[in-house]
Amino acid sequence: MSSSNLQILAYETTPLGDLCLRRRELLSRPGTVITEITLDHQLLMSSYNTVSERALATEALARHPGDDLSVLVAGLGLGYTAAAVLRSARVERVEVLELLPAVVGFLNEGLVPLSSELLGDARFSVRQGDGYAMLYGQVVERWDLVLIDVDHSPEDHLGVGNQSFYTRSGLMRAKCHLAEGGMLAVWSYAESSPFVDALRAAFEVVEVVPVSYVNDLVDEEHTDWLFLARDEWPEPAQGGC
Repeated sequence: MSSSNLQILAYETTPLGDLCLRRRELLSRPGTVITEITLDHQLLMSSYNTVSERALATEALARHPGDDLSVLVAGLGLGYTAAAVLRSARVERVEVLELLPAVVGFLNEGLVPLSSELLGDARFSVRQGDGYAMLYGQVVERWDLVLIDVDHSPEDHLGVGNQSFYTRSGLMRAKCHLAEGGMLAVWSYAESSPFVDALRAAFEVVEVVPVSYVNDLVDEEHTDWLFLARDEWPEPAQGGC
């Protein structure tokens, strides 16, 4: 680690702003090195606190009774959600869609902590793509679990055009991509009553799960939110898909 305790691993200008992958040693914890992604100088993802990203996977898996599961993850980040999915022996395959090609590159170039673990698992694949656009488009295949960690919250979007997903009509389109008994799970840093209302208009069973943890770097408790939605098992036949 450099004398400044900060190493810039990659820096690119993207349509969403300047994207930076960095590695740094925590001054308050000598010897603890973390990896972070920032977008326009705002922290997007850190390897230090990954509780809620992993919970997005484990909470959804805990609610699905099936085996040989196919899982779509929208949003790669540093890969902690995908890695948590792959730790389940009930999962047959995981495909990750990531909007920013540079983030896919970080993984493929071995720049993030989980690169070897993810790329070494034959069940894992990743490609550049817009998860929201895919879920709005024609159904090519159906997934047992669709996990989304892209926007900051249903009201705070990384990109324009994402807001339609959070409506009843957008959710009904996304629902067409779920297999029988399939589940949709969405990560957020904030609660959202309007999104919960939209979920309840589109799905039979909706759960809101708070994930709290103590950020000991600032000695504060933080809560992220998971929105989980499915139809009763087995899912009744749906028209219009």
